[in-house]
Order: sequence, then C-alpha cells, then structure tokens
Amino acid sequence: MNSSLIAWILRAIPFGTIIMFGSMGEIMTEKSGNLNLGVPGIMYLGGFAGFSSAYLYERSAAAPNGLVCVILSLFCAIAASMVGGLIYSFLTVTLRANQNVSGLALTTFGMGVANFFGVFLLNGASYTAAPLAYATYSKKIPVLSTNFGLISQIFFNYGFLVYVAIVVAVIVHIVLNHTRVGLNLRAVGENPATADAAGINVTKYKYLATCIGAGLSGIGGLYYVLDYNQGIWATTGQIEALGWLALSLVIFTTWKPLNAIWGAYLFGTLYWLYQFLPSVIGIRVSSSVTDLVQMVPYVVTMIVLIAVSFRKKKENQPPESLGLSYFREDR
Repeated sequence: MNSSLIAWILRAIPFGTIIMFGSMGEIMTEKSGNLNLGVPGIMYLGGFAGFSSAYLYERSAAAPNGLVCVILSLFCAIAASMVGGLIYSFLTVTLRANQNVSGLALTTFGMGVANFFGVFLLNGASYTAAPLAYATYSKKIPVLSTNFGLISQIFFNYGFLVYVAIVVAVIVHIVLNHTRVGLNLRAVGENPATADAAGINVTKYKYLATCIGAGLSGIGGLYYVLDYNQGIWATTGQIEALGWLALSLVIFTTWKPLNAIWGAYLFGTLYWLYQFLPSVIGIRVSSSVTDLVQMVPYVVTMIVLIAVSFRKKKENQPPESLGLSYFREDR
C-alpha cells in the first residue's frame, strides 16, 4: 500500500477520534432536547483540566507513574467538563434561558477560563508539555501493534482512547435504543410534556444527559492535548475549531451514535485531504486553496442536512423539542 495513503489514514483516525468524543456527548445532550452549542468551550475545559492535572502531577511527584497520570487527568477532564454541562443545564433547564445564547456563552467561557489559567502554566513560554502523560496515552497495544504487518500499522497503531471512543459509541447506541433509560430520554427530547404526564422526570433526564454528554465531549479535548498534540499545551484556537466540527458531525450522522464512528473518520480523511492528495493521486493543491479544501467536511455536512430535510424521514430528524425550553405550566 502507498506509504502516503497509510500516513493519511494514521492522521485521519486520531483526528476523527477527537470529534467523535465531542459528537457522542452532543448526541446524548440533543436527544434530551437540549441544543448545547458550548461543545467547543467544554472541550477546552476538558483539555485544560486534563493537561494541567497531569502536568502538575509530573512536576510535583518524585517518581510519577503513568497510570496515575492517566487516571488523574481523565477524572479532572471529565469533572471540569461536567461542571460546564451543569452550568448550561442550570441556565437552560432551571432558569429557562435561551439555549443558543447560553451555548455560545459557554464556548466563550470555556475558552476564556482555559486560556486564562493556561497562562500560569506557560509562565511566559509559547508552550509547555506533559511528556509522561503523552507517552502513556499514546502507548500502542502490545503484540497487536507489531506482529501483523500492515494490519497492525493501520488498525493497532494508536493510543487506547481511539478504541475507547468506538466502545463508547456502541454503548451510547445500545443505551439510547435498547434500554428503558434511553426510551425515556428520547421521549423527553421528542415531547417533554407527554413524558412528564407519563411520570418521567424531565428535569432529571435533561440534567443527566447534558452533564454526561459534556463529560464525553471533554474527553475529546483531553485526547487532543495529551495524545494528538503530543502532550503539549499552547494557547491556540485549534480545540475550538474541532468543537464546531464535532457539532457538524452530529448533523452529518443524523443523531445516530454508530454513524459517528465512520463519519468521524470520514471527516478526518477529508480534513487532511489537502496534505496527502498530491502524494496519493498526484494532484497538486495550491497553498492558496488549502483553507478551501479544509472546508470540505462542512460542505458535506450541509449537503447531508439538505438531503435529510428533503427526505423528511422521521428517524433522520432531530428531536422535535430540540432547542426549546420546557414550561410545565404550558403542558
């Protein structure tokens, strides 16, 4: 197989993993009827909390342990992200604030908090790193990553979170479609008044789905910093861009968790199209059109959205109450 094609795949899959976590979290959130546009900010919170905890642990411990580093960073990333989801839930579910405005405010808040406190970690430098965390997160699967040639190179050449993302997608699919909890959650997203009349606690389901979804999205930010970006923290806007791409993936997958697996990898492939297209099929891409080529995933999302709107299949539509606050008095 062409070495450039292999390199393309090796870049696309980790890239897709970042936005897969983000989209998984948002799918859960939107299934409850909450439209959380704060995913980029939540991913920022998760990435910074995970990095800072690992970085401070590495610097303070006499003999830091990689496993402790992973557990600590995962816990902090999920906790910080769930706090972001809790803030959004309080604003939109309890106070019934506008969901679009609240989500955009959360994005600004998450980026601001991460970059503000990140300045103290940078201490005047342009970047700082957590090498032990990176080495642990990017560690390949023993035996499988070396003994099967091309298969090992393509399928087993990644850190453990790549495989966790796939497992999470399957679990979310099963929970949403084959459990009582998933049925109740989808009922809340479709018609909260009917769900309330049936004895389902609408507020509880909205809070739980949004907070758990935020936790999943935060893992995407953690994966970006401690694996994809080689354990380096810098004040750049890359996580924000990936957060918006994760939101686009939710629409592209028509709110189906299993579609997010291949959809995320397709987005990753399309995103890196400009870099590997010349060497794979001999087509030269001018530097002036690089940004245009990177827009391809968004263009594909718009095409899918238009196609879904025309077909009007119920199973491909968003929850009916998506983006609408629920007033029990109006039931």
